[in-house]
Amino acid sequence: MTNFIPIFPLGIVVYPGEELNLHIFEERYKELVNECYATKRPFGIPTVIDNNVMEYGTAVTITDVFEIYADGKMDIRTKGQGIFRVLEVIKSVPEKLYSGAIVTYPDNAWGGSSVAMKRILESVRELHGLLNITKNFRKTDEELDSYDVAHHAGMNLEEEYEFLQLMREDQRQEYLKRHLIKVLPIVAGMDALKEKVKLNGHFRDLKGFEW
Repeated sequence: MTNFIPIFPLGIVVYPGEELNLHIFEERYKELVNECYATKRPFGIPTVIDNNVMEYGTAVTITDVFEIYADGKMDIRTKGQGIFRVLEVIKSVPEKLYSGAIVTYPDNAWGGSSVAMKRILESVRELHGLLNITKNFRKTDEELDSYDVAHHAGMNLEEEYEFLQLMREDQRQEYLKRHLIKVLPIVAGMDALKEKVKLNGHFRDLKGFEW
């Protein structure tokens, strides 16, 4: 399916099913939000990297406008829907302040491996343990998919964008698995380094080398 969608380019990656809160303060995006909320239409969030609007993004729907300020600024809640690929950016939409795009929605295969997902979750929790953080996914482990944990796996923006372009769940699981295999030893090494730094200047009970 190909259609027109208003767009709100941002320097983030949004995934299907993700809940995202936004503070709206620019006039063009006030107009976009008001129109989309009134007509129950989605708008698109294409990712911006290095000041360039990228080819892929996610359509989101507005689930709630929970505060409107006296100057028209808004706090809204949105939820990610389908991933789109931009065919053409329309910078000036007639009689509108906001921009838009002609987009298409690639097929997205959701079936993955429950065994692979279990191992990914174990690695994500190991990572969080090393970082001394806790995350509440608000779903049971059996309900979680790769999109649910992607933002919590320690990827940078470019890696999250690469992940967004994968249109099969088994590919996404493999990407997360390889990323975690790479990042866990680095984080563990940083933790060990911090402990070594803490010990510098202190008296330590060290066993001598046995010849």
